[in-house]
Amino acid sequence: MTNSRIDWVDYAKGICIILVVMMHAVNRVEGQIGAEGFLGPIVHFSQPFRMPDFFLISGLFLSRSLNGPLAEYADRKFFHFVYFYVLWHTIQLTVFELPLLMSAPDSFLSLWLFGFAEPSGTLWFVHMLLVFYAVTRLIRKVPVMIVLAGAVGLQSAYQLGWIDTGWSVIDRFSNRYVYFFAGYALAPAVFAFASRAASSLPLAVAGLLVWAVINQLAVDRGLHIGLGTSLILGALGAAAVCTIAALLVRFEWARILRYCGRNSIVIYLVFPIPLAVMLKLIALANVPADLAGPASLLTLAASILGPLAIHRILKPTPLVALFERPAWARLRSVAPETARREPQA
Repeated sequence: MTNSRIDWVDYAKGICIILVVMMHAVNRVEGQIGAEGFLGPIVHFSQPFRMPDFFLISGLFLSRSLNGPLAEYADRKFFHFVYFYVLWHTIQLTVFELPLLMSAPDSFLSLWLFGFAEPSGTLWFVHMLLVFYAVTRLIRKVPVMIVLAGAVGLQSAYQLGWIDTGWSVIDRFSNRYVYFFAGYALAPAVFAFASRAASSLPLAVAGLLVWAVINQLAVDRGLHIGLGTSLILGALGAAAVCTIAALLVRFEWARILRYCGRNSIVIYLVFPIPLAVMLKLIALANVPADLAGPASLLTLAASILGPLAIHRILKPTPLVALFERPAWARLRSVAPETARREPQA
């Protein structure tokens, strides 16, 4: 696999993590201020594809290990996410529920335990990935097209309201698994598509313009949550993000996206904390409605750059274990060289 082939994936992950953090930052800031800023339309525009593309990318390299040794797979694809979920579920809950911890430790413990069955806040994505990896390993011998058809059926049933258990794990699995499994099942086609897009700039740009118009019209009409249309728009949006990422590889100034993509797990785990700090500062400053846009942009910047800065500061210290799984948290049966090859989520 060539470096350029990997590079565009990092760029795509960078785009996705920025869009995800933007959604949280903009919705929280605008909700607090009571007005929409200039980032609001971007959040609405990206709604059909920001999470589908993130899940699709997560499944792209699954074929490398899916049929390999069980211990290696469990270590890299299951316990990897268990480690980060347990660690950051504990950290985030302590930060945001400190008064409860101090006043009612038993209630705090109950809330902490409940978080393993019903993930709260932004950590649901990490929780969902470990479920996806576990399920895919269990059904790996089922023909790919049968699983893909079943995943489409689950997503359709969810859109029809037939699957509405009230348990987010089941409901999100039904709605999102199709994108993750498609990343695995269609990986060769995705890589070939990105390669063709990168080699034909005029055609790629023309395709992106057509897609942007279609996506905006669909969002305006609410089709991004409709039966069939949500799946189509998610797939088209994922293809668009892959195209944009493949095109951006050639530009030096866009390398910040690659850096964000390579450290997407860092940003995703930490951003709720600087986001909460920024919301407090905005409330204290009593930011007016006409500054909703700048306030959202500043909050987004803090929520992206803050985690990256913390990671850079802690990297030479033992506290890097907040972002990189230490040796003691790995299965002993997995060879050290295999552990070193473990990619970040």
